[in-house]
Amino acid sequence: MLDSRLDFVRDEDTQAAAPSVATPPVPPDDEALLDAYSQAIIDVVDGVGPAVVKIDVWHAGKPTRAGSGVIVAPDGLVLTNSHVVGGASRVALMTTEGRALTARVVGDDPDTDLALVRVDAPVTLPAARLGDSKRLRRGQLVVAIGNPLGFESTVTVGVVSALGRSLRARSGRLIDDVIQTDAALNPGNSGGPLVSSRGEVIGVNTAIIQGAQGICFAVASNTAQFVLGELVRHGRVRRAYIGISAQQTTIPRRLQLASGLTQSSAATITSSEPGSPANRSGLLTGDMIVTLDGQPVTGADDLIRLLTGERIGRSIEIAVLRLGKLRKFSLAPEERKRAA
Repeated sequence: MLDSRLDFVRDEDTQAAAPSVATPPVPPDDEALLDAYSQAIIDVVDGVGPAVVKIDVWHAGKPTRAGSGVIVAPDGLVLTNSHVVGGASRVALMTTEGRALTARVVGDDPDTDLALVRVDAPVTLPAARLGDSKRLRRGQLVVAIGNPLGFESTVTVGVVSALGRSLRARSGRLIDDVIQTDAALNPGNSGGPLVSSRGEVIGVNTAIIQGAQGICFAVASNTAQFVLGELVRHGRVRRAYIGISAQQTTIPRRLQLASGLTQSSAATITSSEPGSPANRSGLLTGDMIVTLDGQPVTGADDLIRLLTGERIGRSIEIAVLRLGKLRKFSLAPEERKRAA
């Protein structure tokens, strides 16, 4: 459990410990840089902050948890986490302006820990736009907005610590192409947006590691875009399953040229489940998937997008780079079963 006690240091203690030293003035050039940094954060918060909502959830008439969400359509579509609203009997939203709204769960996808909520009443609300998470780079500035521990509209800032992580969802499945960040997240941040300095939502905050410092995770926006579309159309996500985990990796320039590829990245297989379609077809850990059914695969989110319900049960062709050579494999995806 998080210890909310704060430790304070008395002024006389600090004065006794060290002599008073005058703080040197900030050089004009550095002051300008600090102002530019602050202004970039302020612009992001002013642009996206009004689209972030607090979510309260009830089960069997009793309040059970609170989280965050981000409005992605002006008519009241809100993207959040499956573990925040999954199975809820009642959902209530609170905007940054203090407007209380009731909502219903359109659908949730435990395999990616994402869910979609729609406001019940006809509304026009400020909405955030989803960015292209494939354009992210390690070290890039990001802003997290949410309601940690009940403190509404809290802003934290950090960087993209790593890309292409895998995180196990509560359903037991691995969520691929997860963003790791050091922007501080706490319980209640779940479902809130991770935003780039351009004011685009590039991730949905989903998890922290208890006891760790600066290791937090968000589901990539490209994955969220796919799931959002499926939930709007079908109320669920019907997926083809081939039985691998993968992460985005860069294709060395010499291999691009030798193989005649125009793309600079691929989805590298990090694990393969025994007896799965991929395993039976001969695909191996370390293979770099570059196309699926003739469509370019530049990362794990492309695999998620391409392995749709329409490909279940029919033969597809997968091209991979293995030991510097382009090889092709055929397999028939199965329907991915949702965990009970």
